[in-house]
Amino acid sequence: MKKIFAVAGIVIKELYRRKDFYVLFVLTALLTIGAGSVNFFNDQKIIGVVKNVCVLLIWVSSLVIAIVTAARQIPAEREARTIFPLLAKPVSRGQIIAGKFLGCWLATGIALLVFYVFFAVVASSKAHAWPVAMYAQAAWMQWCLLGVVVAMVLLGSIYFAAPSSTTTISFIIVAGIMLVGGHLNKVALRQTEPMQGVLAFIYYFMPHLEWYYLSDFVVYDQGSIPWLKILLATVYAFTWTGIFLMAAWFGFRRKNLTT
Repeated sequence: MKKIFAVAGIVIKELYRRKDFYVLFVLTALLTIGAGSVNFFNDQKIIGVVKNVCVLLIWVSSLVIAIVTAARQIPAEREARTIFPLLAKPVSRGQIIAGKFLGCWLATGIALLVFYVFFAVVASSKAHAWPVAMYAQAAWMQWCLLGVVVAMVLLGSIYFAAPSSTTTISFIIVAGIMLVGGHLNKVALRQTEPMQGVLAFIYYFMPHLEWYYLSDFVVYDQGSIPWLKILLATVYAFTWTGIFLMAAWFGFRRKNLTT
């Protein structure tokens, strides 16, 4: 475990030494400006729009940080040839995958925490209500989703040639699942075979990331979700994270690092 945490610590330090750290501050400033405009308009509909924009910024920024950071981990080690002294310590390939994942996940979690704490303080102070449980659930669900995304991107980074291609493909997959994943079963019912079977198979055997987007609960103050559902969603996310990490470990074991 010490070796895994050591690798994770390097990933976290690397992230906040790069431009990602400054992007976090810029986006926080944007959130400040958006939340500050609530007082000017003094309209409940406008307040909802502003909060929706703020939540969307949190989602987009955290996904960008998670995908970009995870996509460059293994390729950067290979390109700089630092993977060889790392393996010679010795650190196993499984420990490298686990450490890279843990570092990326914790780093995105820190960024996510900063966003949600800031957003919760500003929004709650203006609404004169402090729905702590609701914000905690939204942040936790998003962090679970980011775990799935980070593991998936690490898997892709082992097989794709460059971080840019991994990043692009990952964004397309995540965006596709978030936008149309929840509607595939309805689309499948309108199709004929074999397309109906293909779409149904994809719907039931893909990670449903759209389940973790709790924008309506945060924006419209719909209250907290039953904790049993949160627990089931957490188990579901951890299961998919484990599947992707196992696949990444298996692929990394078979990978020839000299080519």
